[in-house]
Amino acid sequence: ALGCFWGGELAYQRVPGVISTRVGYTQGDTLNPTYKQVSSGNSGHTEAIQVIYDPSKVTYKSLVQLGLNRLGDNIYILNQVGNDRGTQYRHGIYYHNNMQRKIAEEILLEYGSRNDKREVMTELKAASSFYIAEEYHQQYLMKGGQSAKKDAEETIRCYG
Repeated sequence: ALGCFWGGELAYQRVPGVISTRVGYTQGDTLNPTYKQVSSGNSGHTEAIQVIYDPSKVTYKSLVQLGLNRLGDNIYILNQVGNDRGTQYRHGIYYHNNMQRKIAEEILLEYGSRNDKREVMTELKAASSFYIAEEYHQQYLMKGGQSAKKDAEETIRCYG
């Protein structure tokens, strides 16, 4: 989870080895939440990106690093990415197995040792149910004309 899911999704779409992406909601309590429920901050969910990838072409580690690099200094801020504030925009890494957990822990420790050893606020938890967001959210920035070509380098512009 990288705050608003649109920009992160486009960044992952551009990675060679990423087969598909979906945006949705995770880590909350409401079954089948809607965008309205999540954006209210009352469902407990955060906006998230599900990435399906070919591990022979791209590593889990590089995907985690891409996400954290996109966050920049926001990794040191709780429940905020840029101007998006609230638990629904919290950033997190939600692992599916112990190997993913270990890789993510190591990367987060690296970030914690940078910048005067500030505390990293990116949560690390086992993945819970992922609910696919409404269709209009899927590949939103690509539908708006931004390139999702592999290795594209154009600046990602998030707008809504």
